[in-house]
Amino acid sequence: MVCKSSGTTNAKSKFIPVSQEALEDCHYKSGKDLLCLYLNNNENSQLFTGKSLRLGGSKELYEDNGTFFGDLSAILIDNMPLWAEYSSTPSSKVSLMSEWESKLEAIVSESINERVTSLAGVPSWMLVLLNAVLEKTGKEHLFEVWENLEVYFHGGVSFTPYREQYKALLPRANFKYYEIYNASEGFFGIQDRNDADDLLLMLDYGIFYEFVPMDEYHTQPLNAVPLWEVELGVNYAMVITTNAGLWRYSIGDTVRFTSLNPYRVKISGRTKHHINAFGEELIIENAEMALREACIQTGAEIKEYTAAPIFMSGKEKGAHEWLIEFRTPPKDLEQFTTVLDEVLKDLNSDYEAKRANDITLRRPVLHIAREDLFYDWLKSKNKLGGQHKIPRLSNSREYLDELLSMN
Repeated sequence: MVCKSSGTTNAKSKFIPVSQEALEDCHYKSGKDLLCLYLNNNENSQLFTGKSLRLGGSKELYEDNGTFFGDLSAILIDNMPLWAEYSSTPSSKVSLMSEWESKLEAIVSESINERVTSLAGVPSWMLVLLNAVLEKTGKEHLFEVWENLEVYFHGGVSFTPYREQYKALLPRANFKYYEIYNASEGFFGIQDRNDADDLLLMLDYGIFYEFVPMDEYHTQPLNAVPLWEVELGVNYAMVITTNAGLWRYSIGDTVRFTSLNPYRVKISGRTKHHINAFGEELIIENAEMALREACIQTGAEIKEYTAAPIFMSGKEKGAHEWLIEFRTPPKDLEQFTTVLDEVLKDLNSDYEAKRANDITLRRPVLHIAREDLFYDWLKSKNKLGGQHKIPRLSNSREYLDELLSMN
């Protein structure tokens, strides 16, 4: 089997090998370890008196020349043991539905009458689902729907922008949040303590780890160090070799170690600038190509630009906000925005999924920067010349908000 994942350069998708050993010794083993760690820390848990509301990808499984491929979550659900199926909602049939809006409606219908004790899924998508549950039921918060709900297992994107919104939906001080670190390439880390902000690196999942210090990441040859040589506080790019067939594969994530005994990490970012506030994995290559096409079609020329997310607020969908300084402005700004949006959809299947029918992402918001705005911003920070560059894409609004305030 191979897993169809998002592309990281020009390709729309990439294919990651998934062996039977990887399923059993990594992905499924991690689920058991996650439950054991949680129950060890919460002896009075009633987790198994109800079901886990799971939210996976909206992809189908395909078969081509005897090889199965599809979204990782679809592969996991299709191969999971019976006991896991009985303890989860919605059913596998609904979980594997490919059309998001129909799937969302089916999940809500199946789950609202179940005894749900835990949630599992990506924060941005889960927020859409939970708001749909409240809209369907007319309830004020989720404990009116599932009074025994006690924990949310989350991963995939940073939880920080969503934390306050989840507190509004789940207004109990003793409600638990447990972070996991998983990807198509493997399962790497689990939060092993209540209220911790770091993750226990799992060392017995058929994965050999190496780490490249980020200050050496773009040098040749790369100086990859093994786990036993890492240091606290250093920002590393993570490289893995797995029992699924990956060999010294850079997954694109950066981590910092917070403990060496045991090994605990915090996910610090990506090896490249990106926007991944909603799981869309927008990278600079996508942005540059889309901006270039928009310029061609509207007669524009760009001098500088930056972009950042507009985070979800209540039921308000998120968006990408762009600030562009044009050397030659477009003849039609609305057309420029439309072309930018459509080309990004063509280049990036994750962005395309989040933009489908404005389910998670609205149409991009675009501002024209005044002349020399970016120059003045760098000057205010004493960062003119040298190697100082404009941050093109960021998961934080720090740079964009500063620039907008000066615009």
